[in-house]
Amino acid sequence: MSEQNDPFYKSFLKEYLTLLKLERNLSDNTTSAYSNDLSTCFSFFELENVKDFDEVTYQHINSFFSGLHYAGLTNSSIARYFSSLKGFFTFLFLSKYIQNNPMEKISPPKLGKTLPEVLTVNEIDAVFALPNVGNKFGLRDRTILEVLYACGLRVSELINLKISDLFLSDESIRVFGKGSKERIVPIGSSAINWLDKYFLNSRVLLEKKSKSENYVFLNTRGTKFSRMGIWKIISRYVKEAGILKSVHPHTFRHSFATHLIEGGADLRAVQEMLGHADISTTQIYTHLDRDFVKQEHKKYHPRG
Repeated sequence: MSEQNDPFYKSFLKEYLTLLKLERNLSDNTTSAYSNDLSTCFSFFELENVKDFDEVTYQHINSFFSGLHYAGLTNSSIARYFSSLKGFFTFLFLSKYIQNNPMEKISPPKLGKTLPEVLTVNEIDAVFALPNVGNKFGLRDRTILEVLYACGLRVSELINLKISDLFLSDESIRVFGKGSKERIVPIGSSAINWLDKYFLNSRVLLEKKSKSENYVFLNTRGTKFSRMGIWKIISRYVKEAGILKSVHPHTFRHSFATHLIEGGADLRAVQEMLGHADISTTQIYTHLDRDFVKQEHKKYHPRG
């Protein structure tokens, strides 16, 4: 199928990408991502003197994945390569371009738990100090940040929070998590204080644009926030604070859990607050900041 001097895989890759685009209605960006992943792998095969896909063995593929691992790629990136290769070799096999499918002998890479990015307490304070609470939007933004961090909410839980879910006199809120699973989460005095200010001086002005909304947090149009709307607010203040970490709404959830556990909170209690069905999901937060560990070592070790 391939023309002279072309890489052996060029025509096969072109046919596969055309098929993918037609069957799955993929965007140009997604198609390009598949092409890049597969081309990287095929270039590796060429270095191994492979001249036809029938020559590819599971040893070649294992070597490729080992190379990705030692190159420092994340588990999720390696899993993406695996998915791309599996789809391609299935196409070759079903199209009878190859006699055997080497991917059948390859197990998908195990996605180990990677440590999430977290903000330090000082970074949290720096971000919280930035909204101009003298106007309705800045006051709303500060309250959003406070509630995200105080309760460890997912962004979907935050934007779907309704007034009827607030039990501030009991210092708790009701949250509907994944699968609409309900849980009660404690909320601290600082977040309650900012919610009171928000309802008195911000939300009452925002809701005039849309009387029908019962959601706690309203956007500039007086309607429910989108995920992207919350992300933009957070990105703005993180950038203004000069924080170079990759921060998104979920970072506040990670920080919430990490700071609780570093402070000595019971793992089961944190699991309940986060709404994790399995405690193994919560255990990722038992990592400690390296600086914190060093400080503890110096403070308590006899020869620290």
